[in-house]
Amino acid sequence: MLDEQHIIAKVLAGETAAFRGLVDTYQQTVFLFACNMLRRTQDAEDLTQEVFVAAFQNLRTFDPARARFSTWLMTIARNRCCSQLKRRSLNTPGDVDSADRQPGPEEAASYHEARQRLSAALESLPLEQRTAFVLAEIQELPHAEIGVIEGIELGTVKSRVSRARERLREALKAWQPVHQAASTRPQDSVPRRPT
Repeated sequence: MLDEQHIIAKVLAGETAAFRGLVDTYQQTVFLFACNMLRRTQDAEDLTQEVFVAAFQNLRTFDPARARFSTWLMTIARNRCCSQLKRRSLNTPGDVDSADRQPGPEEAASYHEARQRLSAALESLPLEQRTAFVLAEIQELPHAEIGVIEGIELGTVKSRVSRARERLREALKAWQPVHQAASTRPQDSVPRRPT
């Protein structure tokens, strides 16, 4: 198991190459979060790099008594995503990258429509609900950790996630694809954290 404290101590002592161990451990988690928040692969890749640069530059401010390294890192990722989303024009819908699979024509149309609807539904959520939902349902973080990342009380986390679920349910319930295969359910189009 990765000894984060040991790696952080080495980096702070000048062994900057040791930081690679932290990047290797958390890069996928940060990237998936950014993908689900920004809905554009290139933006998520760029943001992931920014997060690790910021973490490296501010590593001295990390306090293990206040939070785990992963929580601190996800706080940086969340803040960067929120800043980027606020800069985006509200009138320009985000493009969602398509999956790297080759479905048949009917399945492809249904899959594409599901992704578009899910993307639009996620983007329509208020930013606070969106970040809480992505952290809880897609990143599968405990509500207590989300509270630390978001800087809010546990009850507020639960409320935001619940409201986000309800809004997504409402936004997606009218959609009934004609030819929906088991592998093209809307939730399958959301990048998830590997198990």
